[in-house]
Amino acid sequence: MGFARLIKWIKIPVFLLCLAPAAYLLDGILYGVWRAGFPQDLTANPLEYIRNSTGFWTLVFLCVTLAITPLRLLLHRNELIRFRRMVGLFAFFYGVLHFVTYIWFEQSFDFALMLDDVAQRPFITLGFIAFVLMIPLALTSTSGMVRRLGGKRWQLLHRAVYLSAIFGVLHYFWKVKSDTTVPVRFAVVLAILLGYRVIAAAVKQSKPAKQVIPS
Repeated sequence: MGFARLIKWIKIPVFLLCLAPAAYLLDGILYGVWRAGFPQDLTANPLEYIRNSTGFWTLVFLCVTLAITPLRLLLHRNELIRFRRMVGLFAFFYGVLHFVTYIWFEQSFDFALMLDDVAQRPFITLGFIAFVLMIPLALTSTSGMVRRLGGKRWQLLHRAVYLSAIFGVLHYFWKVKSDTTVPVRFAVVLAILLGYRVIAAAVKQSKPAKQVIPS
């Protein structure tokens, strides 16, 4: 069985692996409800833990999404592109959970208060922008939307993922007040992934165009 045919079977465990962080959180919440309190696994402040965890996994899946194209080119495995949509949608899924915990647990669905918070606190502003940028990417992730928009316009739109990832990392960095180790690691990974694209584009432009010899 070739690698291309194997992909559809590999996608099943990859899907389950992507779902594992949410499953762990859900298991902790249900177990906590059953005990009439949250387990120690979710720390002394479970709501903050859920919010931070979903934000962390949003950045993880954004970075994995951005890593697929370099891996595809370096490994000469174009089949890897078939994972990008699924991983990108999981990034949006965890971003939605992160956003919901914010407007539910912190703002109690008071959208006026939320908008005031977005305007007053820069790290909230960046996080909000990062999430909003992900919405059109998720809505246009289907093959049908690619055909409707056209390949070039679709690619141009989906470059917004770069800004979403950058704003997400800055959001995390500004939120952390003391230990910035984890957001700095995200920043390094993101710099490598974006730097690769810049270098690859520069190399491509530097190559002379192929001359077509008339017959």
